[in-house]
Amino acid sequence: MAGFGERARHWRYAELPGVDLLRARYVRKTFVRHTHEHFVIAAIADGVEVFHHRGADQYAGAGALALVNPDTAHTGRAGVPEGWRYGAVYPSPEVVAGIAAETTSLRGTPGFVRPVLDDPYAVGLVHQVLRAADEGNALAADTLLRVAVTRLLRVNGGTLPQREVRSAGARIAVRARAVLEERMAAPPTLEELAADLGVGPFALLRAFRDVYGMPPHTWLTDARVRWARRLLDAGTGPASAAVEVGFTDQPHLNRHFTRIVGVPPGAYQRERKNVQDSPGRLLLASEAWQKNRQRQWVRTPTVEAGRTPPSYGTPWESGWPLDSPGSPSG
Repeated sequence: MAGFGERARHWRYAELPGVDLLRARYVRKTFVRHTHEHFVIAAIADGVEVFHHRGADQYAGAGALALVNPDTAHTGRAGVPEGWRYGAVYPSPEVVAGIAAETTSLRGTPGFVRPVLDDPYAVGLVHQVLRAADEGNALAADTLLRVAVTRLLRVNGGTLPQREVRSAGARIAVRARAVLEERMAAPPTLEELAADLGVGPFALLRAFRDVYGMPPHTWLTDARVRWARRLLDAGTGPASAAVEVGFTDQPHLNRHFTRIVGVPPGAYQRERKNVQDSPGRLLLASEAWQKNRQRQWVRTPTVEAGRTPPSYGTPWESGWPLDSPGSPSG
């Protein structure tokens, strides 16, 4: 691996609405503290990723998944000198909730309990979702995504607690966030924000970190990148998006966007435009069935560097009985 450079592709497949996709290999890449609006389901193929999550460093190696719930602050970096290679799917809360309601007994808001799960089989499913999307096989991609999410919810799922705003500090943090959302392009200083809320700057800082897992200025950068992503998805150019969300110029956006999303905004937008201009053809069921039958199911994702599992046959064709605990109909 050491002889290869870092690379990443962050894209969408039109036939998987509400889901972002990623393939990447990083060596020196460091993700700053940030959040996602979607779930993170990252399947490690090689190396080790370390990410700080809820007060502790978590280590995910080959055959494991890094799992992060929406709006949960975390970081990311290499855990070994050769870095890490992985594929990831980012389903929206609505997508996960719909799957949970249909295939699990979870009630309330579903989410993941542990941030790292050793499950080579589920890792293989994630990589095969990505391959199916690459090949335009909508039936396989949609099926395998649902099977993967169901499996993860059944072996590592729970009901997420509702964030209750009871303490005075929590109420102050929520009010501060509302102000920053309204004034994102021209925010107040910490002292001005605290004065408007009737508290001291350090009291506000402590309250905000307790509720959102990061200080206000870090949260603001994260929120600006989220806003920029929406603008880029809508067709706004990177330079215009940078100014609109409050960055000084496009290089300023590039730096923060890459440190949070993993790819520059220009590359991110090109992939989105490709999806809009050339959506994948939805295969008929008979076509997909014949295509999948020609492939052999591979249970583990750790294969030669740079390759993903070579098949995406249905799990129940591969010795996964329909009444097993991990099957979608059990």
